[in-house]
Amino acid sequence: MRKPIIAANWKMHKTPAETEEFLKNFVVLARDEQRVDIVIAPPYISLAAASSAIGQNDSIRLAAQNMHYEQSGAFTGEISPLMLRQMLITYVILGHSERRSLFGEDDALINKKVLAAHQYNLRPILCVGETLDERDAGKIETVLTTQLTGGLKDISPEQMVGTVIAYEPVWAIGTGRTATPEQAQEAHAFIRKTIASLYDADTARKARIQYGGSVKPGNMAELASQPDVDGALVGGASLESGSFWEICRAAAEEAGRKSE
Repeated sequence: MRKPIIAANWKMHKTPAETEEFLKNFVVLARDEQRVDIVIAPPYISLAAASSAIGQNDSIRLAAQNMHYEQSGAFTGEISPLMLRQMLITYVILGHSERRSLFGEDDALINKKVLAAHQYNLRPILCVGETLDERDAGKIETVLTTQLTGGLKDISPEQMVGTVIAYEPVWAIGTGRTATPEQAQEAHAFIRKTIASLYDADTARKARIQYGGSVKPGNMAELASQPDVDGALVGGASLESGSFWEICRAAAEEAGRKSE
């Protein structure tokens, strides 16, 4: 059984002090939770504070929200995979729709980052998803196939299993609109089918695919009940410790039911 992964993407929110305050409460709530992998992605400047606040709690892992693909160099404003590894970061979010739409990142650039992440033993969370116009035009499968094929180029089957795919329909991010559980399952099943075509059935079976797009405590359980949904990439609802914990708990309880 695939272990669900619930990741908090704080985007450009929370100072180091606010991060410490959040984790002071959240670490207590999540201390003994082992049914799901819990990941928190603060802004770069708050990663050190988050690492210190988490301490020896092995129920929570940290992620960066982005990175450059080079180890070092004249790249003003960028952060390298080597820097992240030295901060004991486990995951890195790559190809988020905001990076694609606001900063012009394409599949070739994202692929360089995915390859670099694996080179430095970071686990990529590779984001894919269609816009509303693409969905209405019936291009969902084309968009997902293109993004998966481009983003995973030269990634080995073993590396694929260590890569998390985050399906985030762009029209549902920060809008309050959420894909129905059936829509999410349909997209996740197609992603798993595509991974099988790029690799093999066993690799596809092991790959974790999480859903992102207006996830809340009230809809997590139903989303998590879908057979191909392996957790969530959570935005706004992850900014309050109680809310994020309710999402984690709902996913954990659903994981327990699936394993029975």
